[in-house]
Amino acid sequence: MESCRSSLSLTSSNADAIRPESSHRLTGEVHVIIGPMFAGKTTALLRRIKSASNSGNRNVVMIKSSKDTRYAVDSVVTHDGAKFPCWALPHLSSFRQKFGEDAYNELDVIGVDEAQFFDDLYDFCCNVADRDGKIIVVAGLDGDYLRRSFGSVLDVVPLADTVTKLTARCELCGKRAFFTLRKTEETKTELIAGADVYMPVCRHHYATGQEVIQSSKNVMGSRTITSNLEALPSLI
Repeated sequence: MESCRSSLSLTSSNADAIRPESSHRLTGEVHVIIGPMFAGKTTALLRRIKSASNSGNRNVVMIKSSKDTRYAVDSVVTHDGAKFPCWALPHLSSFRQKFGEDAYNELDVIGVDEAQFFDDLYDFCCNVADRDGKIIVVAGLDGDYLRRSFGSVLDVVPLADTVTKLTARCELCGKRAFFTLRKTEETKTELIAGADVYMPVCRHHYATGQEVIQSSKNVMGSRTITSNLEALPSLI
């Protein structure tokens, strides 16, 4: 599925390129990568972080939410299995203290994966880029399975130097997929899972898929009611 992605760039330049390091960098940069599940957001994030580390001789670090333990606890892992060591944290505000003041001061680029799970994302980006003059690259879901704003990712867009909207491929027709469809009856917003629970879909199949899911719920509900009625003792 990784090979099927495309992207909608909201920038006026190459979004994958982080500007060459200046010997007197006065301000940092904020780059945002958004899209549905299976769009390759983590892959795009790793590509930028590795590029900065390998070709720019910069000190980099990766952070992800400690809520995401799907593939590894201490690594960012793509759906294709590519890995990069990371700090798994519940809150971004704790990173500087845990990483160490001296080590933090030497950092040039910070990557944040699964950014929708960090409530303090906006303040962290402001501090890292505006106050500390570092580059931060954020990747996360812009919307949940109901197509509502998810977490604080969209709040960071006004801070951003670049914004890249990635798309996946609809599992039902192969067209560009902008949305994430949940295949289960669970209704809580934060449900961390993979292809067993979610799939990327186009606009048409998001709408029809929701109808199918609702119909299934109605059928299951009817069966449950019938089963419960049959289990009642006879009143005759």
